[in-house]
Amino acid sequence: MTNSQSKRAAVRRIWGSLDPFLESGAVLGRKVANTGFLAALLAADPFDEYHFFLGDQEHRASQAELLRELFPASAEKCRVLDRRELPARLAREPYHCFHQSDCITYQPALARVRNAHSPAAFPITGVTHSLSYAGYAEAFLRHLWPGASPRDCVVCTSRAGRAAVEAYFRQLREGYGLGDEFGQPTLRRVPLGVDAAAITPAAPEQRAALRAELDLDPKRTVHLVFGRLSHFSKMDLLPLLRAFQRCFQDADPASGPRPENTTLVLAGWLDENDAFPATLERLAGNIGLDLRIFPRPGERRKLALFRAADVFLSVADNPQETFGLTVLEAAAAGLPAVVSDYDGYRDLVLPEETGLTVPTLGPDRSERLDLMAPLLFDNQYHLLLAQRTAVDIPALAGAIARLHADPALRGRLGGAARSRVERCYTWQAVMESYLELWDELWTLPAPPGFGQDRGAAHAPHPSQVGFARVFAGYASRNLSDGTRLRLGRTGEATYRRKDAPLIYPGLAGLVEEEGIRRLLFMARKPATAAELSEGLLAAGLCAGPEEARALLLWAVKHDLLETE
Repeated sequence: MTNSQSKRAAVRRIWGSLDPFLESGAVLGRKVANTGFLAALLAADPFDEYHFFLGDQEHRASQAELLRELFPASAEKCRVLDRRELPARLAREPYHCFHQSDCITYQPALARVRNAHSPAAFPITGVTHSLSYAGYAEAFLRHLWPGASPRDCVVCTSRAGRAAVEAYFRQLREGYGLGDEFGQPTLRRVPLGVDAAAITPAAPEQRAALRAELDLDPKRTVHLVFGRLSHFSKMDLLPLLRAFQRCFQDADPASGPRPENTTLVLAGWLDENDAFPATLERLAGNIGLDLRIFPRPGERRKLALFRAADVFLSVADNPQETFGLTVLEAAAAGLPAVVSDYDGYRDLVLPEETGLTVPTLGPDRSERLDLMAPLLFDNQYHLLLAQRTAVDIPALAGAIARLHADPALRGRLGGAARSRVERCYTWQAVMESYLELWDELWTLPAPPGFGQDRGAAHAPHPSQVGFARVFAGYASRNLSDGTRLRLGRTGEATYRRKDAPLIYPGLAGLVEEEGIRRLLFMARKPATAAELSEGLLAAGLCAGPEEARALLLWAVKHDLLETE
């Protein structure tokens, strides 16, 4: 047992999240990664409980059902909770960490709630996926505030992704003039992983059987591309077809790739009624390239394609790509890869060891596009960005031709790629990195002023809406300490058990029968709002002064109380 493992075993700890990690719908890399993460977490089982705070009853029911179905051995340790319970749970439960499936949506807001309600400054981590959306500067700005702490961490899946997040923070600090009083989260690199037991290399006879099942010629070299089949997302495939055209034009008659010995398989997500695949098919026909398209394959078909192929190709040219999960999956299947030297791909493919990399050329300026991106659809500005990044087509053609001509090289690179996955990129290895990270973050400074009545940890975030203050002019007047209240007509009837208020779903924890009875008892004689609030708090019937005042206003709203 490692030191970190023995330390973890010493105390009761709870892992928490505001995310389900299990999603239906289109098969995207983010969803595959999140499911793999959760499976690895529950398989390692380092915590006493796992709490999922979800926003509505439908999602809670769905999550509970999926946990029972997919992880029956862990279901008893998993609790699916109403997100509105979060402050009360934080106040009394020993959370070791919270982890978000992305760093964009809730992570900074969750840190503010922790600072306000938890007795312990547990770490909060969130992972990067695509980083190139026009609204993300505002999302990262929310990470910069006086209550931010090194115990909060943005987990970057690649070196390139980490550099991008650093550039976001640097630009925001310079542009808004943010000094040291505005803290920021720690940045760490932890890659995504792959289930190396589920994706394995195929023996020759298995590959032959899969080729027959997929109607792929057993004598051809099969090149596989797996991803979103779209010209504006992740990679433009037209340069790849031009590289094959160059291969055919320059082929060595004895060993080079030619139309009669080469197949290109494109597989992955394809939008309905997308005309782009037809464009690719026409160009492939003009080139003489045998092109096969497998739209939206399920997991079984996906695995069959990886195991039937000879070479994996991925020429990312779009900043939507940050890591490259399919590159890992191909490596697990023992495939040598030809990839663009771009983003996270350069972490995953070691040139001449596990595959070949192809140079790329990117833009040195984008000011006019920067201005327009917030006014355009995501696919529009991503297309414009991607068309400003070029993959070196002669080098790409050379790499394709080289692997086609040398089966021994393919075998050596593919075997090394599989071995590297087993050493570095299994979900088990990734999970151990997370466990060490969560322990490490506990050793870093807590939010400034944490646990004190006043201090930066409890300062409102500059972007946090103060609803009572912002909308103070909407009502005729606002509740104050001196506002005098007495029983309303319905309150008198309820006190005498001749009526009962209707309590909407969603008010649990704020409006409870015991609190109503106590309030009506105290209001038999007129009293000020301050006196009634203090009585509710003294009886332990409200979480805090704000909740006590909210109950008073609810009671006035429903005629249990009225103003004098």
